[in-house]
Amino acid sequence: MPTTTPEDPEEGAQTRLADRETVRLPIQRRAVRGKDPAKRPARRAPLALAAVVNSLWAALVSLLPTLLVVWLLFALDSSGAPLGQVLRLGLAGWVLAHWVPLQTGIGPISLAPLGLTAIAAWRVYRAGVHTARAIGARAHHKGTPWSPWPATRAGAGIMVVYGLLGALAATIAGHKGITVSPVRAALTFAGFGLVAGSLGAFAEARGIARLAARTPRVLRDATRTGAVAALLVLGAGAATTGMAVAFSGGDASQIIDDYHTGIAGQVGLVVMCGFFAPDVATWAASYLVGPGFTIGSETFISAAHVTVGPLPAVPLLAGLPSTPATGYAPLLLGLPLLAALIAGWLLARRSLRLDPGRSWYALLGAALLAGPVAGVLLGLVSAAASGSLGSGGLADVGPHAGAVGFVAMFMVAIGALLSAAATKIALRSKLARE
Repeated sequence: MPTTTPEDPEEGAQTRLADRETVRLPIQRRAVRGKDPAKRPARRAPLALAAVVNSLWAALVSLLPTLLVVWLLFALDSSGAPLGQVLRLGLAGWVLAHWVPLQTGIGPISLAPLGLTAIAAWRVYRAGVHTARAIGARAHHKGTPWSPWPATRAGAGIMVVYGLLGALAATIAGHKGITVSPVRAALTFAGFGLVAGSLGAFAEARGIARLAARTPRVLRDATRTGAVAALLVLGAGAATTGMAVAFSGGDASQIIDDYHTGIAGQVGLVVMCGFFAPDVATWAASYLVGPGFTIGSETFISAAHVTVGPLPAVPLLAGLPSTPATGYAPLLLGLPLLAALIAGWLLARRSLRLDPGRSWYALLGAALLAGPVAGVLLGLVSAAASGSLGSGGLADVGPHAGAVGFVAMFMVAIGALLSAAATKIALRSKLARE
């Protein structure tokens, strides 16, 4: 019987796949020395190339917003924007975002714009992810133990390249009026790249997930609960900052108008305030927690005591309180405790959903340990939001990190403990009624 094809539908016969002519793909034609082509190892990029490309891209993405702000700020005095001057000042602001101090005519400036710091950390983290992926840090053969060495190599590669970029940026940024130490910049950038890049590399290589799986559940729950509480406290600080600036919108607008600049300069001022907004939100969080913060030697802000001295003409500072908390303002001081209660509630609900028979000791132990976790995190953020804005009266700016962490530790531990216990009792009563 003659074979029919789809081109002859009227014959009514089906075509067998084996009767049709096939074509061998190019990869099937190549000779494989004793191995199946599918089992050959994939080609990987060299570590040096991957680290250089990804680090350069990370640096460029975080540097461009700084250059844009500097270019816009030149409109403050209606002057031109020479490319060399914009580049040097932009690089100075960029190294400052990595906690490298600038030596200026008014004294050392070390207060980092944490908004730009967050962008840089995110991009270096992604550089670690892409570098680890390029060298195959996640791939490993079945039956062989997982090795942290590839991810470590990726993090070390980011560290070396980013440190060299920091030294180069410090060298270019130094000009009349501004001095940056290339050695300190290299070391600081290298540490920054090692931490953020290694986190990204180990996340890509599933190293963090493996570590979490081997960590006792109590510690995992405590870390998650403490981190949630710290984020909620910082969120409360950000909301308080926004409300304060909104209520003092007239003063903030007047500060901007006093610069007598055009639209470009106003945009530059607003974006610059956005870069420093996480710093001010952290100061507000320290105000809510209790210890408060200082802006130089003559200004101290806390709920119980307020002393205001000369301040920089910055729109973000227009919302600073001028008197201790009175009226309904003390209610804001309960926000950190509310954050701890919410974190404890979430801990209990998640724990009892995954393990209805979980013991009291495990649940309350995780809630209690969440306090030190939140205290350490808030202390580190407070330290990152501290620095100097020159010599003399502005040599010390920001919250006292140790005091913030200490108070937050007890507040979160007590709040999470009470909330977790109450939630467990309420859920058990509900199940008993059902």
